Formats: sequence, structure tokens, C-alpha cells
Amino acid sequence: MEEKEIYKGAIFTLTQKQVKVNGMQVQRDIIHHPGGVGILLIHENKLLLVQQMRPAINQKTIEIPAGKLEYGEDPYEAGMRELNEETGFTAKDLKLIVSMVSTPGFCDEKIWIYEAIDPSIAKVKLDCDPDEDIETLWIDLDTAQQWIKDGKIIDAKTILAIQHALLERR
Repeated sequence: MEEKEIYKGAIFTLTQKQVKVNGMQVQRDIIHHPGGVGILLIHENKLLLVQQMRPAINQKTIEIPAGKLEYGEDPYEAGMRELNEETGFTAKDLKLIVSMVSTPGFCDEKIWIYEAIDPSIAKVKLDCDPDEDIETLWIDLDTAQQWIKDGKIIDAKTILAIQHALLERR
């Protein structure tokens, strides 16, 4: 099955691939992405979220702290880094909630979602990426659930992490 690179950027690569479907040769456009990581952090019964502008949808989103992996990077290590960069927090450990593919119809991105175990303020805060402008928010789980219902939280990984927290609370 032939695959041709169409575009290679800083975040993803786009290829066109010839595949067989029902005995027919068809073309598929595929985005290759190194993956991402998100962290569910609950401290003193509050959920730590970040708000930032997302140009792809031209709006600010409310999300769990998260970031892109570098190719070959360990998701656990990336999770610790992103948690520190975006929030100034660290954790004694990260517990894997789930790893998932976000949009398998056209993209190979895999996202690992962790829960921060015994979070605390980091002794040394890492700098955010220069192109990030992030605000942090602390809200309770009931408010988070309502924000999902109201369409204020629309990010899939964040919805999944909050639903996990709500199920665990029961």
C-alpha cells in the first residue's frame, strides 16, 4: 500500500495512502501526530483546568492540563512536564486512566490521560512554551459537569477525564 507525504509541519505530517476497501483501491488522507497527554488534577475537592485560545476552532477552550508529545517521548514523563509547565504543580505519581485514539478516521494521534496522585506546588516551575497563553481555573466537579452540559467544556479528553472523576466519586 503506497503512502505519499503531502505536508510535514511542526505538529503533524499529512500523507495520502492507497488502501483496499471492499476490493477497491481508495485513497485516504492521514494525519500522523506524535500523540498527546492530559492530566486530571483534583486538589482539595477542586479540579484544576486551563483556559487557552485554540486557533483551529477560533475560540478559547477549558481543558485539563495537556500537551503534545515529541516523537518517541514517554507519555508519563511528558505528563509530568506539561503539568508543571501549564499549572506550576507536580505530583508524586501519575496513574493512567486511559489511552485513546482521538479521531481514528483520519488521524493516528493517541492521547494518554493520567490522574495526578498526591499533587503539590512544584519547587521549580518550568516555563510554558513561548506560543502559549494559559490561565488556570479551579472548579468543583459539579460545576465541571454543568459546564459540560452547557457546552462550556467541549474538549473530548477533558470531558472524558471529568466523567471518570465523577464516576470515581460515586
